[in-house]
Amino acid sequence: MDLRTLFPHPIIQGPMAGGPNTPAQVAAVSNAGALGSLAGSLLSPDSLRAQVAQIRSLTDRPFCLNFFVLQTPSPDAAEVAAAVTMLEPVWSALGWSELPKPAKWCEDFAAQFETLIELKPAVASFTFGILSAQQVARLHDAGIFVIGTITTVDEALAWQECGADAVIASGVEAGGHRGTFLGPQTEAKLTTFELLPQVAASVRIPVIAAGGIMDGADIKRALNAGAQAVQMGTAFLVTDESGIHPAYKQRLLMAGDHPTRLTRSFSGRYARGLDNRFMQMMASVEQKVPPYPVQNALTGSIRAEAAKRGDTEFMSLWCGMGVARARPMAVAQLVQTLLAEIAAA
Repeated sequence: MDLRTLFPHPIIQGPMAGGPNTPAQVAAVSNAGALGSLAGSLLSPDSLRAQVAQIRSLTDRPFCLNFFVLQTPSPDAAEVAAAVTMLEPVWSALGWSELPKPAKWCEDFAAQFETLIELKPAVASFTFGILSAQQVARLHDAGIFVIGTITTVDEALAWQECGADAVIASGVEAGGHRGTFLGPQTEAKLTTFELLPQVAASVRIPVIAAGGIMDGADIKRALNAGAQAVQMGTAFLVTDESGIHPAYKQRLLMAGDHPTRLTRSFSGRYARGLDNRFMQMMASVEQKVPPYPVQNALTGSIRAEAAKRGDTEFMSLWCGMGVARARPMAVAQLVQTLLAEIAAA
């Protein structure tokens, strides 16, 4: 299938969980002729319904809902206690005498999946894991176009095998969480332009390129290398409609050559963001923290408190390696700018 039958411009706004994707942003992207994406992974079924209703009140164009494919964990008390102890330098630096216990480890993916089928967006994308062929068939029966996120050729072939309509080939430059689900995350090291041609040569379904793509020249290069579209997260993080904390946005706009790096310390899964004090304080125990979503839930109160204080040193400042090239403007203006740059390239 040609993606242009879904959205005219070869640009997908990357889903970013935790608030960056507002309904206003998603709708603005889709209204501009690209594909807006709402990160649904941290939202309850009721929140999903409410935010989708908001999007639909602002656009009649297709949009995407994105989810983490997850099993709800049952960590034992000793594992949780050890994780809380590893985080003690951070929470004690906030002046706390203990770390608040999370109400739950994550949203129930099975309940989110049923809500997704009920809501029937034009597109759904998935990361952290893979659906079964039966789940993909249910989505197709609901008229939903299915996209899997991959970091290796083997993962792309696995998504094709279970019936996905397209894959997002995510290079190591990409901001936020890595989508690796086959083999160790540390082995998925290919850059966008190393991974993209390999995937495009290996699958029959459309490939979407992600990671380090910041302007129209990057988009043109990806299209020439076999992509049907690109997914851009960091470029949309600094748009007027983005829901990120003002101090976080300011850090991104001032990033310059400040390093980004992959870390497990915030969530228990490798994710790329600006290096900060939290990452540095946790560096020695980063390999020992419990896997996502347990660590993510345990650090939730720390990140919320940092946001309340406007302290970016304890926030997760997710962004890609191209952050120095991010440009603050309205979504519609960014899409028009990108299209002009593609034409010029």
